[in-house]
Amino acid sequence: MEQEKEIINRVSSSSIVTFDLEEYYQPGERVLIDIKDQLYEGLILKEKDFREFIKSHDWSFYQNKFVAITCTTDAVIPTWAYMLVAIALGPFSKVIEFGSLENLEEKLFQKALSAVNWDQFRNAKVVVKGCSKVNVPASAYVHAVAELQPIVSSLMFGEACSTVPLYKKRS
Repeated sequence: MEQEKEIINRVSSSSIVTFDLEEYYQPGERVLIDIKDQLYEGLILKEKDFREFIKSHDWSFYQNKFVAITCTTDAVIPTWAYMLVAIALGPFSKVIEFGSLENLEEKLFQKALSAVNWDQFRNAKVVVKGCSKVNVPASAYVHAVAELQPIVSSLMFGEACSTVPLYKKRS
């Protein structure tokens, strides 16, 4: 009778540290405000009408939401129009960003990653986790690599059991 060998999980016993960008995702609803909806004939922003919109719109709809402000038509929008929207949103929304929802997501990750104590990864073998349940923008991966590469001993992408090598510090 052959003796069964104990199965050893080498992944869990390795010195590899996983950096999971999903942990830096800020949960909450993302909303886009498109100023195009306030343009006269889809082309012109009339100040009087726009100020009336700002005054009468129910801004409480944006309570605790992440908001991006943009204009998706090819119209010249004065900067003050975006500023008025931001002022109206101020008491309600969590974050206000100019641009698309993608710009908003990038900004949220940038802010979260700026608070990371990167020194905790000094001389570590780090794998930047590739799969997540949320949409992590490519810019967040680039930001993480830019912070990690100068301090880690090696850098990989993927899962601890299947990685793509990215960088290894020379001895």
